Amino acid sequence: MAKLTFRIWILLIVLVLSLISIFGLPPSFLEKGILITDIEQNSSIFEKGLRQGQIITAIDGKSVESIDDFSKIIQEKYPSDPEGDSLGKKEIKTIIQTKDSQIILFSKQAPEMTVANIPKTNLKTGLDISGGARALVQAQDKKLSKEEINDLVAITNNRFNVFGISDIKVNSVSDLTGNNFMLIEIAGATPKDLKQLIEQQGKFEAKIGNETVFIGGERDVASVCRNDATCAAITACNDVNGGSICNFQFSIYLSNLAAEKHADVTKKLGINESAPEYLSKPLDLYVDDKLVDTLLISKDLQGRVTTQISISGSGFGGTQDEAYSISEENMNKLQTILITGSLPYKLEIVKLDTISPVLGEQFIKIILLAGLGALLAVALVIFVRYRKFKESMALLLTSFSEIIIILGVASMIDWNLDLLSIAGILATVGTGIDQQIIILDESRQKVSLSVKEKLKRAFTIILSAYFTALVSLLPLLWAGAGLLKGFAITTIIGITIGILVTRPAFTDIVKNIEE
Repeated sequence: MAKLTFRIWILLIVLVLSLISIFGLPPSFLEKGILITDIEQNSSIFEKGLRQGQIITAIDGKSVESIDDFSKIIQEKYPSDPEGDSLGKKEIKTIIQTKDSQIILFSKQAPEMTVANIPKTNLKTGLDISGGARALVQAQDKKLSKEEINDLVAITNNRFNVFGISDIKVNSVSDLTGNNFMLIEIAGATPKDLKQLIEQQGKFEAKIGNETVFIGGERDVASVCRNDATCAAITACNDVNGGSICNFQFSIYLSNLAAEKHADVTKKLGINESAPEYLSKPLDLYVDDKLVDTLLISKDLQGRVTTQISISGSGFGGTQDEAYSISEENMNKLQTILITGSLPYKLEIVKLDTISPVLGEQFIKIILLAGLGALLAVALVIFVRYRKFKESMALLLTSFSEIIIILGVASMIDWNLDLLSIAGILATVGTGIDQQIIILDESRQKVSLSVKEKLKRAFTIILSAYFTALVSLLPLLWAGAGLLKGFAITTIIGITIGILVTRPAFTDIVKNIEE
């Protein structure tokens, strides 16, 4: 029986900790139910106490173990209404059971929330696997400092959050020449969506004539009505030539300073001769210096300090449903700009990518099969070369342990695994196998040295290779504006784990076998 040395114990302990980091305690794959990923804050179910991150285990006593179970139950209880009209409907009782509470809901419509299957591991995946869009962005005609790019990241994050986009990652990156960029990754988005959101600076101005009354942002806009049908809604849809148009309207509340400015400007206006109920000049709304709407000002507001103003707009589409959707999107964008204000710089997209989740899933399946096949093939070659079953199994198990430890570290530091990161894992495994073969060869050299001295000589070679690889990988952290960072970090983590944990343990295992 092989002696469990200190180094082998270290490997076993790190391996166990890595498995706990990946799957949790209790293991996440044993968890039953579905995860709430998003919930409407003004909904009745939110008021009842249901929150994002909770796990639903049953509805009306029926077990819920997947999204399919949830959808089937909800569709049976709340059949879709093509008109979208809930008037006259009876309230339906729904009992939602979570892991730690029970909520009873009486509602005419389905619970306003988004759910997903519970992740089987704590590993986080990048867009290459989960799917979405990614953009590398810089300011037009201006080289931003590190502080300026960090401020831009914070403002952009706020804008996306207000807009209602979840599962987003915005980071600052730089290249080897010192240029700073913003890297935006949005799961589930298309390049078109991302381009529209980024390239719009969002400079909002409300003007009467040539005089600016108020702008978007917290200085002039105290609050904006959203997700409340009493003060924000699609008001009407009408058929026009070539399609349909839907109008929206929502209320905003100005700061006292902006309200006083509005009163000062309107005080100077006369009465509209053709429409006496309105003032002589309208309120013109501009986004990025483009006129988006014109609002007539009631004569009753002349010189009066008022904090509430109604903003309107429209959306055009080929069909009424399309027009409704576009109108809703336009309203959301305008609300977002009014809340967050203008981006400090006009942005341009340096690189824009779209990632298919299907391709990601297929790649993972293929790479797992290929990796397993490669490990088995290497173990077979080692067996044929040395005629030692124990050495072959030791190499196979140590390499597999190394993969688990790398994934455990990735889970611990919340590192997103993308395709480049997986490539880094494969590179690490290949390097590890090469180094383990060096250990095996050195241990079997017919020289007048002890097994311990032979293995020490092998480890010297491995250390030299480690520092060479480390030096060559460090520039990749910044090369390509950080787009190769996943490969670099994962490989550095892998080869460091090899030097500190798996290679010493393998050396002791070989020493036990040879002696």
